[in-house]
Amino acid sequence: MPMKAFFTGFLLAAVLFAGGSYLYIHRHEESDKAVNKAPAVRYHCPMHPTYTSDHPGDCPICGMKLVPIEPASPSPDSVPESMVPGYASVTIPADRIQSMGISTAEVRRMSLDQNFRTFGKVTYDERKIHHVHTRFEGFIEDLYVNYTGQYVKKGQPLFSVYSPELYATQNEYLLALRARKKLQPNSFGSTVDLVEAARERLALWGIGDSELRELERTRTPSRALRINSPVSGYVIARTATHGLKVSPADNLYDIVDLSTVWVLADIYEVNLPLVKLGQTATVQLDYKPGESWKGKVVFIDPTVDPATRTVKARLEFPNPDGELKPEMYAHVVIGGSSGTGIGIPDSAVISTGERNIVFVAKGEGTFEPREVLLGVHVRNLYEIKEGLSEGERVVTGANFLLDSESKLKAATSSSSQHQHGS
Repeated sequence: MPMKAFFTGFLLAAVLFAGGSYLYIHRHEESDKAVNKAPAVRYHCPMHPTYTSDHPGDCPICGMKLVPIEPASPSPDSVPESMVPGYASVTIPADRIQSMGISTAEVRRMSLDQNFRTFGKVTYDERKIHHVHTRFEGFIEDLYVNYTGQYVKKGQPLFSVYSPELYATQNEYLLALRARKKLQPNSFGSTVDLVEAARERLALWGIGDSELRELERTRTPSRALRINSPVSGYVIARTATHGLKVSPADNLYDIVDLSTVWVLADIYEVNLPLVKLGQTATVQLDYKPGESWKGKVVFIDPTVDPATRTVKARLEFPNPDGELKPEMYAHVVIGGSSGTGIGIPDSAVISTGERNIVFVAKGEGTFEPREVLLGVHVRNLYEIKEGLSEGERVVTGANFLLDSESKLKAATSSSSQHQHGS
């Protein structure tokens, strides 16, 4: 009996020892696995979220301080939902909000006075550019206006031209007049027809009634005919020179009347609904600060410039003193109708090319991405058609940092969910 009891006790002790050893080893293995599964802290650059590091420091791209990447929970319920694909709501600690420079503005109802500013360039009124030609061939003998930019008055001589054909036609006219005087008062014949034919030829060549009366009075043909300015204005181009042989195809002078000028203004597509024909417009020039000139919209180009994505609007301005000079750059204000709507600063909007994103402050450091539909752009403000409500607050400063953080968190969450599901 004693031997049997000893043997039984020995077996019981061995079983207890083996069980304790197994529990000890199993607990240590589980602990090691837990330690190995604990994610290591990684860091990334707020400006360049694609750059990550396993230790703190500075971004080698921009020199900004690296910040810890918040570990994503494998549970999808822990990630705030976002209605914008590719974005996630982010929560920023209070101390980081200040250091990141995050600022917000309230979405509020405001007066949307739809006057907007743009730039333009002063140019000629194309309807008031006059080209000077001769109606016959000849040679320039005297040049009275001989430089570009010279101001001329209507009727002022520009040059004189000698034309053998014109000279001969004047002689024919004088001969026809002499022959008509020799006829009886009541007789009719071919002589009268020659007078009218010569007169008509001279008129078609630009010889006016005053020149014809002078020719009839003096009975002497003019060797050279003076060509006068058809309008008052400035010479903007000249090809006439002394001794030049000219023909009706030659453009000898361009003279422009600057009493009215145009301003060609660039209108961006977003502002096109604000521009109407007949609208009031004002311009200001850098060389005369504080002064403005009033005009109106007279034409809107039907096509968009593919390089600048703007439409040219033609504004007409009276210019009696010649202060608006062609090729000057002008600051343009075009008036529009007034109205009200909810608006936000344009700095709050992040445009991706396909959509417009803002970040809404939800409180306690949480910022939610929101897609919005924009209206008119007025005085550094955007009208909001859809996506925001009056009284909400949107991020206006450092929103590009939130944009990077939101995209990174959305990508990390998506990857984590995929691994959890697999």
